[in-house]
Amino acid sequence: MLTDVEGRTAVKLARKTIELFLSEEKFPEPQELGFELSPVFGEKRGVFVTLTESGLLRGCIGHPFPDSRLEDAIMDSAISAATRDPRFPSVREDELDKIVVEVTILTQPEKINAPAEELPEHIEIGRHGLIVKQGYCQGLLLPQVAPEYNMDSIEFLSHTCLKAGLLPDAWLKGAEVSCFEGQIFKEKEPCGEVIKENISGE
Repeated sequence: MLTDVEGRTAVKLARKTIELFLSEEKFPEPQELGFELSPVFGEKRGVFVTLTESGLLRGCIGHPFPDSRLEDAIMDSAISAATRDPRFPSVREDELDKIVVEVTILTQPEKINAPAEELPEHIEIGRHGLIVKQGYCQGLLLPQVAPEYNMDSIEFLSHTCLKAGLLPDAWLKGAEVSCFEGQIFKEKEPCGEVIKENISGE
């Protein structure tokens, strides 16, 4: 778990990385960013960076699994969310003051070992994100997606299957389902104060 201070640093690191990448058109070196990073940023963690503009998604890409140091994963995900999300054109430098940056730190995904028809009972809306995998197809939805769109656990499973390019009932037909949790830190407004977001309603 990151502290609130570390969470604020994670979001500022993501924004600064995007700013430098768009202005200089090259991947910045960590030392260029001028951050004092705590040891957690050297640990391998999964992470997603989400960009929104006026409440609408503008880019979202990340590392589902802890395959990179957190510092590197944040920087790579930030640039990818801004410039490599195939659903959107690349973010322009003059857009950055309108965009809210959000960073979600992921726990290690764990396969849900349960009969298919019982999978919904093992999913806690507002706490769990999902990964569905079948063959070469894989899709992920972050924990905040289900509450945002008022999904129940069955709808959440179905939409994650669709994200993977599968039929919505693939979770009933042999697809592997894993869940994870996320710590969410985001700007209250573009370039503004960074807060920890609680989506569980607790």
